[in-house]
Amino acid sequence: MMRSKRFEKRAERPVNKDTFVQEDASLGLVVMDSPHDPKPGITVINGRITAIDGCAQEDFDTIDRYIAKHAINVESAAEAMAMDSVLLARMLVDINVPRAKLMWLMSGCTPAKLCEIVSHLNVVEMMMAMQKMRARQSPGNQAHVTNWRENPALMAADAAEAALRGFDELETTCRVARMAPFNALALLIGSQTPHGGVLTQCAVEEGLNLRLGLKGLTSYAETLSVYGTDEALRDGDDTPWSKGLLASAYASRGIKVRFTSGTGAETLMGYESGKSMLYLEARCLLLVKGSGAQGVQNGSISCIALPSALPGGVRAVLAENLMAASLGLEVASGNDAMSSHSDMRKTAKLMLQFLPGTDFITSGYSSMPRKDNMFGGGNFDADDMDDWLVIQRDMQVDAGMEPVTEKDVLEIRTKAARAMQTAFAKLGFPNITDEEVEAAVTSYASDDMPERDLAADIAAADAFLEGPLTALDVVAALDQAGFEDIAANVLAMQKVRIAGDYLQPAAVLDRDFETRSAFTDRNAYQGPGTGFRLCGEHWERLSAIPQARSAAEMVPQVAGNPGIRLQPIPVPAPPSEGEVVIAIGPAFAGKLDRVLCGLSHGEVLAALIEGIESKGMRARIIKIYHTADCGLLGFEGARLSGSGIAIGVQSKGTTVIQRRGLAPLNNLELFSQAPLLSREAYLQIGANAASHAMRRPPSPVPVKVDNMARLRLIVQAMLMHKREVSCIVPGKSAVEMQAFHDS
Repeated sequence: MMRSKRFEKRAERPVNKDTFVQEDASLGLVVMDSPHDPKPGITVINGRITAIDGCAQEDFDTIDRYIAKHAINVESAAEAMAMDSVLLARMLVDINVPRAKLMWLMSGCTPAKLCEIVSHLNVVEMMMAMQKMRARQSPGNQAHVTNWRENPALMAADAAEAALRGFDELETTCRVARMAPFNALALLIGSQTPHGGVLTQCAVEEGLNLRLGLKGLTSYAETLSVYGTDEALRDGDDTPWSKGLLASAYASRGIKVRFTSGTGAETLMGYESGKSMLYLEARCLLLVKGSGAQGVQNGSISCIALPSALPGGVRAVLAENLMAASLGLEVASGNDAMSSHSDMRKTAKLMLQFLPGTDFITSGYSSMPRKDNMFGGGNFDADDMDDWLVIQRDMQVDAGMEPVTEKDVLEIRTKAARAMQTAFAKLGFPNITDEEVEAAVTSYASDDMPERDLAADIAAADAFLEGPLTALDVVAALDQAGFEDIAANVLAMQKVRIAGDYLQPAAVLDRDFETRSAFTDRNAYQGPGTGFRLCGEHWERLSAIPQARSAAEMVPQVAGNPGIRLQPIPVPAPPSEGEVVIAIGPAFAGKLDRVLCGLSHGEVLAALIEGIESKGMRARIIKIYHTADCGLLGFEGARLSGSGIAIGVQSKGTTVIQRRGLAPLNNLELFSQAPLLSREAYLQIGANAASHAMRRPPSPVPVKVDNMARLRLIVQAMLMHKREVSCIVPGKSAVEMQAFHDS
């Protein structure tokens, strides 16, 4: 076939490594205006909402009930719902309509009404509206501060530099969950080194997160995830009421609360019910509003590669940001998770929030190199900081970052690392050496840091969490060692928690610990008009790019060759202590034939069985039909296993090792990134499961690191999981299988 060399060259461009898929509303592959979305509507009788968007009270699910009771303003509902949505959309853009008027009207809108309003706006108009509707007059930014080795000196130094660069909030997380107390401590000390007032959090499991806050180590939380369907919310192990209760628990202790939601999450989980991604996000935002949270981290967040694979996906992300702002919520507008291979496409997406300004332009700018980002790789990282600053200068825009000199950075990193070293010494924690401090000041990434005794750090972190020490002991240690200014700033952070001023909507602290919020720094912008509309045939031509494939092309309807045949065993042998159960999903070697890393289902089973048998144990294959959830596959397998140990394997390859008696969301080992597994990994997983059954220590599973895996395969993963969900047979009992490997 004759080829154009220009087309051949363009095919190698980074943007063509991204995934693009055609719309299919039946699979939830539509970002806005699904034919299955309900029409706006509301019924209010005697001050009570009895119908929302065509759904009567007797048919309400838990989300409808929560929204009806807590989230919609019945006093403004009649006026808002009766207004033409086009008129409300124009009011959002009109400079003559004040924000307060729109806040009143939007508070009375149902999810479908919110979606209908923003559907009339193009991205330029949404940016105009965002400029007016964001809660706080002055935009801000949040930074991620993590490192692979979880070195406390490096983390404190990175936190100090991020604070120096002007970030209002800093967020960390953990590679090893038990390091959370030390990571939170490093963030606290580092953040208060250049000046006071920077808010910090450690993104970990909710119970641990709250305990860190009670010790005074963190000042805000945004890990309270909500979803727009009952099924997805249950998979998230929560209800609307439990989320509201948890938000109250944080706020009662002076901890700022922001929820997390994002377009595409329900589709990714296989529970979107055919609704558009934006409609389900509107339900999430009303849950957030009804729970009394100050704001929301939204903008698709970790799911961003899914909506951006669809026509209009990035527009929908901006629409969800605007809806949140219009409900009076503080908006941390995504821009943190990897969204594209293309630098041009990433920047284009960013500009939708960068130019109009949001309360936090990113919900975590990677302040260190991407390889050290434990949140899955940053969209923009330390290498992009100069670009960010130049664009701010070019556009005369404040996007939450300030220029700094190398001299100032080195000085503040030195001070923070020394303060961390001193705090560890005074509090009896493992020694931070001078070599570590020196490396933390000048290092590029954690590869440059000396090795630490991780086991000793974990033991000390456990003791810190369980013991009596709090942030006040940190204050005393720093003050006694001559770091009076840092000690004063850390103490002031405890005082503002007691005052509670920064629990106001969209609150941050300035360097004098004064609160800037939707009350004290109220957005008073008002501003313009009409313009070009990309729609109809023109839009269809532009959106129909040749890279887009149908869902059937990505995951064929008929499985090819799984390399194995499974047949039910008529009379299964009784369970024995010498066995490990392999619990497979309902589509395994049926509607699906291979896992995301490319191995056939036969190859995966063969590797698992070989690993189990290498330890002298026997493998028993059981097919689970009533669930597609990885945790529940392992849970059910463990329940049926004679040894109490099972391996749960989703048909797309996600794998867990589970022990009987553990909760479904708890486990022995979880391998959540199926694309990064290999035959060697599955072989070791089998061996580890057998080791657990024999009460022997497991060995490390070889798993490579590839932050692009989600971006590259998120659509395929969703389609494969959707296929598996479609194979669920409610109430059907598990069946023991015999495997016949194809030659």
